Amino acid sequence: MDQIVELGEFLRSCRGRLEPGEAGVPLTARRRVPGLRREELALLAGVSVDYYTRLEQGRSRTASPEILDALATALHLDDTEHAHLFDLAHRRPVQSERARMSPPERLTPAVHQLLATLDTADCPAFVLGRRTDVVASNPLARALIADFDAMPAKERNQARFVFLDPEARELYTDWETVAADTAALLRMDAGRHPADAQLGELVGELATRSQSFREYWAERRVNERTEGAKGYHHPVVGDLTVTYQALTLPGNTDQTLFIYTTEPQSPSETAMRLLATWCGGDAIDRGQAGPMGTENEEPVDVPTPARATHLD
Repeated sequence: MDQIVELGEFLRSCRGRLEPGEAGVPLTARRRVPGLRREELALLAGVSVDYYTRLEQGRSRTASPEILDALATALHLDDTEHAHLFDLAHRRPVQSERARMSPPERLTPAVHQLLATLDTADCPAFVLGRRTDVVASNPLARALIADFDAMPAKERNQARFVFLDPEARELYTDWETVAADTAALLRMDAGRHPADAQLGELVGELATRSQSFREYWAERRVNERTEGAKGYHHPVVGDLTVTYQALTLPGNTDQTLFIYTTEPQSPSETAMRLLATWCGGDAIDRGQAGPMGTENEEPVDVPTPARATHLD
């Protein structure tokens, strides 16, 4: 990816999303396209129209931190977008093809132990690395979302599942939000690691095979998740909502630990406990327990724990 071109496209996208009223620009005439005009943004940022035009068109390779800060302020960028803008503006030397292929990501023994401990507390947990690769997950996360350990290494990836596997649309109660967030995570990663050949291949595959990905990718939004809620429609335990915390692992800013919890004494907590029991293998009376632990007069066909629905 040409970082200078990406920088211009990102600026154009942000400019098109900012309404003149939000930026304090009076509406004096009918506009043919949404967002700010170039000359309006240049005025707000304190740069010449010619300079900003060259920057947006990828014809200028000089952008000082002061100018970037001024543009970020004028565009009302949040912290994540601000960081992405700086990532795109800082050119990196071209690396050899061998250098671009990053080695497999590894976890410390302490993180593996933490994943196991969280499993005993009925907390699904997993680690996402660069490119939304799934580095590791505990058994309850695999029961809730996917058995990534059983998949080929190339397929252990959140974005591939979200956009290429039809099961994703059934699993997530708000697939559109999940898909948009996933594309935004990849866009953020692309800004940080422009020479990552594997990331380029992944984006190319998704763009070729998924119309939805092409649309979300074209929006050029960026995102870093820290906390939030997510809904699942699980084929065994039914609907449940989890709250997640996303924690960057010490010593590796490309790895994020996701921990799922449910609200105490809620139907979601009941569903998660049932899922943990089902995940254990031999504690469910399949003739009695259906989804959400309800009583059934007839035996229920409960799927085996080898289910492969994917992560986050």
